[in-house]
Amino acid sequence: MNVVGSHWVYKIKQRVDGSIDRYKAHLVARGFTQQEGIDYLETFSPVVKLATVRLVLTIAVTRGWFIHQLDVHNAFLNEILQEKVYMEQPPGFSHPTLSSHVFQLHKSIYGLKQAPRVWYTKLSDNLISVGFQAPATNTSLFIYSNGHDLIYVLVYVDDILLTGNNSTMLCHLITLLNS
Repeated sequence: MNVVGSHWVYKIKQRVDGSIDRYKAHLVARGFTQQEGIDYLETFSPVVKLATVRLVLTIAVTRGWFIHQLDVHNAFLNEILQEKVYMEQPPGFSHPTLSSHVFQLHKSIYGLKQAPRVWYTKLSDNLISVGFQAPATNTSLFIYSNGHDLIYVLVYVDDILLTGNNSTMLCHLITLLNS
């Protein structure tokens, strides 16, 4: 098996006045060392077509629908991996007597080649389970149609655009996505 390396990414979050709010650190896999067929079988990242965005926004504006934009924080974290991925012990956290041991990742982390695919699969499965349909020609568009109710969901990596003719259902969908 290939063993994927890791490194820490540090950020200093600042307040509006420039003072330090907090320090952040997160572990990132060195996905560029992954080998196709060994560490992952396929990659996929949903990228919506510009023509689809124009069409959905035109429909929403001409019909006076509300438009909501969601940015999913930590989208690529904590989704269950299908493949076996092994990662070196993180710098600064290696075991003193077992330094040659590695971790088997059960959930995705940033930097893995399959992280966007795993997240998209989970999102699309959840949307389809509540009645959305995904046209075969556009993997980033999900449509819910029931009687007079119509909702469109556009997905671009970890951003989601929602619009529809029923604002109550849109609020319910946002609550569902948050959970």
